[in-house]
Amino acid sequence: MSVGCPTVAPVDLENVVDVGRDQGPGGAAGAGFGVAGDPPSALSPSRAADFMTCPLLYRFRVIDRIPEPPTTATARGTLVHAVLERLFDLPAAGRTPAAAAEMLVPEWSRLCADDELLAALITDDEERTRFVADAAAALTGYFKLEDPRRLEPAEREWYVEAELSSGLRLRGYIDRVDATPAGDLRIVDYKTGRVPLEAYESSALFQMKFYALVIWRLRGVIPRLLQLMYLSGDGEVLRYSPDEADLLATERKLNALWAAISRARETGDFRPRPGTLCDWCRHKALCPAFGGTLPPMPARGTSGAAGSLGGLN
Repeated sequence: MSVGCPTVAPVDLENVVDVGRDQGPGGAAGAGFGVAGDPPSALSPSRAADFMTCPLLYRFRVIDRIPEPPTTATARGTLVHAVLERLFDLPAAGRTPAAAAEMLVPEWSRLCADDELLAALITDDEERTRFVADAAAALTGYFKLEDPRRLEPAEREWYVEAELSSGLRLRGYIDRVDATPAGDLRIVDYKTGRVPLEAYESSALFQMKFYALVIWRLRGVIPRLLQLMYLSGDGEVLRYSPDEADLLATERKLNALWAAISRARETGDFRPRPGTLCDWCRHKALCPAFGGTLPPMPARGTSGAAGSLGGLN
């Protein structure tokens, strides 16, 4: 099934799943659908990437709503994002590495209090110590890349949603938006996984172009700069300046992708696309490419056996 969309390259698993960060305001289920089986009505970068990676993966997450408990990798990303968001609540002079490190344990406790799956993920004290140390290393990488004392973000963890002329709604959360006095915008996204190989940078930028398109349609302004900050190791920043042609091409690709998703939903034909990420897939046992048996497609408007997973649009 060809939809004219960028190929999603093998990437670090931490950067593949943004569980819980694509949902609507107040924790409402993302994609504008309620129970398992209902057709989606919106698209996020993560779910777009799912379909391009493997249409069957998209089905498992969006149509079947099969639960996927967090992993230590995704939980670390959640914790680091939360600390970096709250870091900017401090006065500028107080945004230091030590202050960020001190936030880790309280912030993890807060996240666990709000999410029983996170709370159940790490129960051993030694494992928790390693987990916090890994998150601290990512924060160290962040401070190697920029000085937050010199920044005053215009938006943090900003929920955005826009409707294209085709009727397709795009939505998601942007980690940070910076604005100059002249009105120029910079979209910033934090990644706690590995830096992508050069050949795969265009795939890594797909999410950022998605958000740039949403902002353009919302505000009529094309962001001046897209900035991906990879926090592992010594850290690295991937920057790109989009133009109108870039965003129009992204819009065409998303409309083509949505047409392919709609066809698959009508026919029930979500074909697996085996690849290097299959070894990490939570649904491998159900995949016919590996000898599994597909569950029946949930009927529309029914609760389904899997229930609802808000945020996995």
